[in-house]
Amino acid sequence: MRIDLAKLKQFLIDSELVSKADVEALQTIADKKKQSLEEVILNSGKVSEGDFRRLKAYLLGIPFIDLSKLKVAKEILFLIPEPVARKHNIVAYNRSDTSLEVAMLNPEDLESIEFIKKGVGLKILPRLTDSESIKNILLQYQKSLKAEFGDIIQKEALDIKTLANDNGEPMDEKLAEDELKKLAEDVPVVRIVDTLLSHAIMQKASDIHIEPYEKEVVIRYRLDGVLHDAMILPKNVAAGITARIKILANLRLDEKRLPQDGRFKIESSGSRVAFRVSILPTYYGEKIVMRLLPDAVQGFTLEKAGFHGEGLERIHLGMRSKIGMILVTGPTGSGKSTTLYTILDLLNTPDVNICTVEDPIEYQMPRINQTQVKPDIGLTFAAGLRSLMRQDPDIMMVGEIRDSETANLAINAALTGHLVLSTLHTNSAAATVPRLLDMGAEAFLLVSTIKVIVSQRLVRKLAGAKEQYFLTEAEIKHLRTQVDLDRVLKVLQAENLAPASAVWNKIPFYHPKPSDEAKDGFAGRVGIHEILSMSQAIKELIIKNVSHNQIEEQAKKEGMLTMLEDGIYKASQGITTIEEVFRVVSE
Repeated sequence: MRIDLAKLKQFLIDSELVSKADVEALQTIADKKKQSLEEVILNSGKVSEGDFRRLKAYLLGIPFIDLSKLKVAKEILFLIPEPVARKHNIVAYNRSDTSLEVAMLNPEDLESIEFIKKGVGLKILPRLTDSESIKNILLQYQKSLKAEFGDIIQKEALDIKTLANDNGEPMDEKLAEDELKKLAEDVPVVRIVDTLLSHAIMQKASDIHIEPYEKEVVIRYRLDGVLHDAMILPKNVAAGITARIKILANLRLDEKRLPQDGRFKIESSGSRVAFRVSILPTYYGEKIVMRLLPDAVQGFTLEKAGFHGEGLERIHLGMRSKIGMILVTGPTGSGKSTTLYTILDLLNTPDVNICTVEDPIEYQMPRINQTQVKPDIGLTFAAGLRSLMRQDPDIMMVGEIRDSETANLAINAALTGHLVLSTLHTNSAAATVPRLLDMGAEAFLLVSTIKVIVSQRLVRKLAGAKEQYFLTEAEIKHLRTQVDLDRVLKVLQAENLAPASAVWNKIPFYHPKPSDEAKDGFAGRVGIHEILSMSQAIKELIIKNVSHNQIEEQAKKEGMLTMLEDGIYKASQGITTIEEVFRVVSE
């Protein structure tokens, strides 16, 4: 069931959806980016997805179905498990005694069709649909699961006994410990905790906050970098939830006065997720924060992370070096580790030995030797790095450069025939150099080792429907005071994303439009970056010990987009909003 490329091009031209010149230009872009023509066409906006899918359905000889407003019966919906539906963009919407009609974006995915056929024991009738239809059906999974989760938690909470007296004061510590051990294994407690974890994974939360107060327990999820209230539970569930999580993370049940840190893993929807647990005593009990860490990095690409154009080329050039340093900087939670892991995944070939020292190990990667820092027994970043040097590595990754000892060891490793990857906490790419100099690094060694510096933040992505608008002259004038719009426009034109005649008041921007799928109009996050490569001119400035502002000005002359400029670039593509970019950059 494959579509003939030549026939597709001809139909696009004959239908007058796209001109012949545009088809040829899009094919050139597809060849250059090593993408399919279909992907490039849909990303270009030259043809609406609905029109393109209908044309493709006609060429393939299968029906096109619009499910954007269809409500699917629960018993049919769940014939295809939600993880399978989401991963492969395939949903069930109608069945008979002998057959099941499924809608999909890629009817050439015969493996998925065969897998579903074995699972349901029915003849599978594939239909072509569009992204809006798939989103509508996937949202129905979430609504159904949310309702189930809410019912489970509220029901189970009623069955949990309290561990406090009538005045709300804790019971005798010894008695409470014995009771907690039993309570942690009670079915209602187990089900509540399992449901909280599953719900968080389904929502794609990055953190779970469990906060005890005088009369209630507030559960909050961090979604796309912003905390949201998830549910409010009665106070009597707090002791049981805390005890259960402590047991999962192998922490002390009887320790309620000191902070504790732990970790555990669960398997959900076919994938393993690690939870990093932090427990902190507060006035009304122990507050729990859990960071969700997917156990694998598969599927990550630099393009998906938001890298593009010349900046992407600079990273690839740095990766091709056998020696030197690649540094990724930014505040906590800015995606530094994910960027490093993505680079490592690209470098991970059978002919190299890759070793890491991390705190913590956030993603487990095959064929990479990963070491967890343990400062309490003397295994610091510096000690771990010394040991890695004796492991015959080609590539080393140091989770974070925190002190002068680690900085100097990393530089020496880069000088002695290794490619070193690491992170720092700095606000910009140019500010990384003064930070390393403050740590005692020598300027002449930095210019000899650093290949590329990436500084980044994460902005929320617009989801689904969005409201288009155009900048007024006053808004453009104000924006020019903070961003070099001419440089951004040149990048858009260089990447064939804007015509040569483009002007800013004709380029559309977007506001978020709340929907059932995305309450605030956002879903997911993407990086905004500035990528500084170590040119000869910048090397000379570093030797002269100039300010980071002068280094940044030189980097801009050499084509570096600042984080703010990259944000405006992505806002002009409808990926995010101008307001979101300024919110994140100003933090």
